[in-house]
Amino acid sequence: MQASKQHRSSGMSKRLHYQPKQEVEAYCLPPFRILDHQPAYNESSQSTHSTAQSFHERYCTLESSSTNGSYNTLYTSSSTVSFSPSGSPMSQHEQDSHYQHHSPDHMYGSPISGSCITDDATDFKYKLKELETAMLGDSNIFDNYCSSLQNGARNTRPEVDSWGQIMDSISKKDLNQVLIFCAKAVADNDLLMAQWMMDELRQMVSVSGEPIQRLGAYMLEGLVARRASSGSSICKALRCKEPASSELLSYMHILYEVCPYFKFGYMSANGAIAEAMKDEDKVHIIDFQIGQGSQWLTLIQAFAARPGGPPHIRITGIDDSTSAYARGGGLNIVGKRLSKLAEMFKVPFEFHAAAISGCDVQLENLGVRPGETLAMNFAFMLHHMPDESVSTQNHRDRLLRLVKSLSPKVVTLVEQESNTNTAAFFPRFVETLNYYMAMFESIDVTLPRDHKERINVEQHCLAKEVVNIIACEGIERVERHELLGKWRSRFAMAGFTPYPLSSLVNATIKTLLKNYSDKYRLQERDGALYLGWKNRDLVASCAWKCKPGTN
Repeated sequence: MQASKQHRSSGMSKRLHYQPKQEVEAYCLPPFRILDHQPAYNESSQSTHSTAQSFHERYCTLESSSTNGSYNTLYTSSSTVSFSPSGSPMSQHEQDSHYQHHSPDHMYGSPISGSCITDDATDFKYKLKELETAMLGDSNIFDNYCSSLQNGARNTRPEVDSWGQIMDSISKKDLNQVLIFCAKAVADNDLLMAQWMMDELRQMVSVSGEPIQRLGAYMLEGLVARRASSGSSICKALRCKEPASSELLSYMHILYEVCPYFKFGYMSANGAIAEAMKDEDKVHIIDFQIGQGSQWLTLIQAFAARPGGPPHIRITGIDDSTSAYARGGGLNIVGKRLSKLAEMFKVPFEFHAAAISGCDVQLENLGVRPGETLAMNFAFMLHHMPDESVSTQNHRDRLLRLVKSLSPKVVTLVEQESNTNTAAFFPRFVETLNYYMAMFESIDVTLPRDHKERINVEQHCLAKEVVNIIACEGIERVERHELLGKWRSRFAMAGFTPYPLSSLVNATIKTLLKNYSDKYRLQERDGALYLGWKNRDLVASCAWKCKPGTN
């Protein structure tokens, strides 16, 4: 029996690798959960309580274009002109009629701004220059700052040493440090200093430059939103025009291909599920954020190759309506794709759709049947659930207790290794800067700088996360990552104990990483797998089982 189990495990694990170009390629869709439409954040130089209307009057938030050509542009224009959806300048009257406010149905609210870049390839670089400045505005308040000091506003004056460090960083164009100084000024409510440094930062950042310049553009956008008003109000009041669903799906797929983070997470989780289910005949997998269903493609194929034949597989896919936009429809699309693949590989298969937010999931939504062996999957999902610091309902821990009550054989967790949940604004800003800097650097290695879709990929797949973390608070801040140590505490309190990961899966992931940069690193520590870039952990994966005698 033991030899048979080992043979099954080995056979399935060898199948749990990324399938590059096969007949199922059409089903290999990216993993991102779409929270809502892209937010647009703008700035006022008057006060911290300026209205959203005044921001619309001055700025037009970045909207990338797929036009051919390179993006070798820095902030050089001083224009604050706004553009209509066609790319032409808008008058004040036109702007007022263009932006229509209505109550938000989702996290980021509305109104919808138009595209800011012309489709004329010959005019693209000129428009991009105007656009970048328009996004962040242009004002020179340094004289006003000095004047305020002379008039007695001494409470905003930094220490002499800080002045020297700030001026030294600006003269050296140390963008990373200037961003940190600016965030500290925002955190200290030193509004004039923050505004002055934002003006300096506008001359340094670029959506088409080095990784720090590109990330800096979005970090600055978040600072502008936070300074201009409360982050929650801005997130509700403004929304950038979302690309067509087919375009968004394309951008997500590009990111999925150029970065191994999501393949790593899926493969490690699938390995734990395959190992736990190697002797089971009826398997029910509950995916709490199924997205496009991409994770289950290789697992279905692995079960098809299992010695003795595949089990009957039932997948419950949970997903709220915000992901339907990227899919171009409801969960029935995912069900049809997976059913077709299972039929191709002769695997008995059922799909159960649960179109509901994780915060609203109850036992009756999961469709559990007697005689099934349960596997629960939390891949890049739990950090979106509000915890005790946001809501007394604490859905983050509530879901874990609900799962524990069903006695699953294995529970898989994949999360970004970042600490942004309960951290105060300033340390959260620094953590976000460090984390996404590693992410942007890794993209820069794989995706050519002149790739025509790179700006779109970074804007629509990553920038919204960055801005949400920096600009928003309370229930509106939906990107709330925790380090694995905190997740361990939550799982232990819910009644789980670690489930060992397969060494064969570890070896398979190492093989996958050979197709990418040698700067990626894979480490196994304390029963979990960590994928990082250089010396920074970016994604952690682990598995759990119920503690004996706790049900």
